[in-house]
Amino acid sequence: MFRNLWFNEEGVFRSSRRRSSFQKGDLKYIILDLIRDKPRHGYDIIRELEEQSHGLYKPSPGVIYPTLQMLEEMGHAQSIEQEGKKVYSITEEGLQFLAKQKDIADGVRSQMKKRWGFRNIGRMALVMKEYHALEHLLGRGIRTLDADKMQRIREVLVQTYDNIESIIEE
Repeated sequence: MFRNLWFNEEGVFRSSRRRSSFQKGDLKYIILDLIRDKPRHGYDIIRELEEQSHGLYKPSPGVIYPTLQMLEEMGHAQSIEQEGKKVYSITEEGLQFLAKQKDIADGVRSQMKKRWGFRNIGRMALVMKEYHALEHLLGRGIRTLDADKMQRIREVLVQTYDNIESIIEE
């Protein structure tokens, strides 16, 4: 129901289901940077990206794990099993790839800093705090609700969505 929230280049708030934080193929540079810093498992990468974006971007496992697998197949990453999880680290080939593609990798990092920098994040911090509080509340209480309460909550969410959409489109 909720869409990804972002600001365009002019700093105007936008909403879109199809908006991605990265161009096709850019995520591999960010993941390689993260596993260059320290070995990580997929959910650690997801949490780190969510933290770096101040909650504005949380990649799904369906994006992260195929990218990690691709990096491993390319020889840029390797994994070992630790406590039942695959932990990935960068290989020498991965380091060489990052060095060879330095301009592209630097551009992706720069775009991340721009998109998730104070100018954009400052505007969304309180909104995202409330969004995550609502997400937590629903996750905590949804299993105990009867059909009537579920329907009432759904109606509130639909109305809230419509109200927010109207504000965005003003």
